[in-house]
Parts: sequence; structure tokens; C-alpha cells
Amino acid sequence: MTDDRMGALEERLRRIEDERAIERMIASYGPLVDAGAADATADLWAVDGTYDVEGWPMRSRDDVAAMVRSDAHQSLISRGCCHFLGPVVATVDGDDAVAVCESVLFVKGTKGFHVYRAGANHFRLQRRDGRWQIVHRTTRALDGGA
Repeated sequence: MTDDRMGALEERLRRIEDERAIERMIASYGPLVDAGAADATADLWAVDGTYDVEGWPMRSRDDVAAMVRSDAHQSLISRGCCHFLGPVVATVDGDDAVAVCESVLFVKGTKGFHVYRAGANHFRLQRRDGRWQIVHRTTRALDGGA
């Protein structure tokens, strides 16, 4: 195998490993937020990372932790909820990446679980301190609007 072919193979493998790491990280959001693990959920974001979700702007990792600890979110947990994100499509360019996926929030009602919200998600990520971190996440409801 030539050095060029070996280099190309290593680059492809690195890209696949990065895509997989991003997919796993985004998939971990649901179980973490449903368990009320505020610090672990927030740690998915960069310290200065932002999250723009339907009128609830979060401008830092601390804001994400505060959202998980909020009465609004804790009431979802106490009722029974399941945040599901996926499948994720990640596009990596060096230490920057973009990922998109849909999400569904199920909430327990009197006759089982029902869809509380369905959303489209756009993530901007960066490799910082040796790991992928969310720099910005935007979530919009799939409610028929633009």
C-alpha cells in the first residue's frame, strides 16, 4: 500500500470515527435529559454553546443545566417523558461539523404515551479539548409552519 493510499484510508477512518462520535453524543441527549442529569446534559455543549428551542434561548452550558433543573422540565420527568433524537446525519470538516436530525418528545398521559412535540434539529459542533461539543443547536417544531 502506498503512503498516499494509507493517508487517504486514515482520513476516511478518522471521518467515520468523528461522525460516529457525534451520532453517539447526540443520541445520549435523550436519556440524559430524561434522567434529569443536568450537568451531564449540559456537558454536551461548549461552555459558550447555545441552544435555541421554541422561545427558550439558552446562551451557555450553565443555561442548559438550568433548563434541565427548571420546574417546567422537572414536571415532564415526573409525568414520564422520553426525548428521542435520530437518526443523525453528521457532516465533518476537520474540527467543525454540522448535524441534523428530527426529534420526538413523548409524554405519558392517562392512556399511555403521546407525542408532545416533534422537531427538526440543526447542530453546529466543534472539536474542543479533544472531544466534540455542541456550539449551537436550533430546534423548531414540525407544526406545519415555515
